[in-house]
Amino acid sequence: MEAAIAIVGLLFLLFVVAGVFVTVKAVQVTKRGVDRTVAQARRTVEDTGLRARQLAKPGVPGELAQLRLSLRTSMRATQEALREGAAEDGSLSEALGLFDRLSTHGRALDDELRRLEREPDRATTAARLPELRERLERITHSAESLRWAARDRQRKFAEDDLSSLSDQIDVESGALRHWTRASDAADGAADSGSTEAPGRSGAARSSAAPEPEAEQPQAIPAADPRRRSAYSWQKTPSWQKSPGPERAN
Repeated sequence: MEAAIAIVGLLFLLFVVAGVFVTVKAVQVTKRGVDRTVAQARRTVEDTGLRARQLAKPGVPGELAQLRLSLRTSMRATQEALREGAAEDGSLSEALGLFDRLSTHGRALDDELRRLEREPDRATTAARLPELRERLERITHSAESLRWAARDRQRKFAEDDLSSLSDQIDVESGALRHWTRASDAADGAADSGSTEAPGRSGAARSSAAPEPEAEQPQAIPAADPRRRSAYSWQKTPSWQKSPGPERAN
């Protein structure tokens, strides 16, 4: 009795632990989904604000907004391309590591551009714009190189797979149409026999070695119908059925 109570208590404890584990996992998944949604909404708001400042504030503020928008767009596109490709191609893990290092420089530049947006000394900010633009071009150029290399690699794999699949389909199609080759060979043999030159046929027969005299054909005995093989859909012949009891005379 005590053993049964201990087993029931242990099972109850296991159910409680499993329930807590499932609840924690569900909360974590929900939290990640909420964090992802909040981050995406924040990025959308920031991008919209940058586009508005780019159009509404000409001069240094508008150019700073344009630089930040270009940086964020290029880095985000590269990140999405590498992550999607790495899910199917493990060779892109090194490219992802390089992009993480590049993202450090991108975030530093974005933070500096954000601080300069609040800088009241516009003359000093304008003097630094060429250097900031050069840094932006180097970062976005590296990001684009990674992005297009990943896309070219994915497209190359898709083309190779399609070519291999097409070759396999051609082979299988030929195997499914095997009867056409046999009929073409038979037709070719018949055509070659019927188109033999008349002048050459006689000479060929006369010059050819005499064929041995054919033996007289022997009579072929008639096939026993009881030995014929029946298909699965044919009925059993009456002579194969077991004879029933004979009727009395």
